[in-house]
Amino acid sequence: MTTTSHALTRQRWSAEHAFYGGMSLVILAAVCLGFGRSFFLRPWFPEIHVPPERLFLLHGTAFAGWCVLLVVQARLVGARRVDLHRRLGVLGGALAAVMVVLGVTGAIVAARRPGGFIDTPVPPLQFLAVPLVDMAVFGSLVGLALAWRRDTQTHKRLILIGTISLLTAAISRWPIALEPSVLVFFGLTDLFLVPLVVWDLTTRRRIHPATLWGGLALIASQPLRLALSGTAAWLVFARWLTGTA
Repeated sequence: MTTTSHALTRQRWSAEHAFYGGMSLVILAAVCLGFGRSFFLRPWFPEIHVPPERLFLLHGTAFAGWCVLLVVQARLVGARRVDLHRRLGVLGGALAAVMVVLGVTGAIVAARRPGGFIDTPVPPLQFLAVPLVDMAVFGSLVGLALAWRRDTQTHKRLILIGTISLLTAAISRWPIALEPSVLVFFGLTDLFLVPLVVWDLTTRRRIHPATLWGGLALIASQPLRLALSGTAAWLVFARWLTGTA
């Protein structure tokens, strides 16, 4: 019985490692697909519009580094190097804080441009709500994940959902025919939650609370930010934040 129990534990460990490792690679691939032409392979695609400010080079490096770190962290857990995983987690927490600062700063810089956000037909002060709420959702989920780092099942789900919350920008830049609609891009982002829900139902027979509440927070934030962006109060706040008339 003991041997059988140990074998089942090893199988569950291997399956869990494969799932989270696979999800981290899928997320990295989605980011590379979206930002390949404008960031990773920028010299080969001079016709693609890119932000003129050097700030966004640092911005892209930090966000890409987070996705790479996600892959590395998943592999370390799979290799049972939890000690190194935890040490790198300190770096991850610091990187997440830097990402929030860069994300907020970059959004304000883009909103101040005469042309606003690149390839975005929505007025810049109105669209500003989208990236700012992105940063609030990401920062909150990652912050909660760090607070619950000793609860590994909660921790890894919140980290994954927090990372998924960043994917909308990459999806909107996929070089495939998609309707240029924020709602479409939000919907495709939410599809990345489906494997996590299926994983929970398959392995636990119910959805983990972190999956449920983290996923609902992400999904609920999407229409809420669109509704907020059209209000007079938001526009007053956006003008104050950007220093525009």
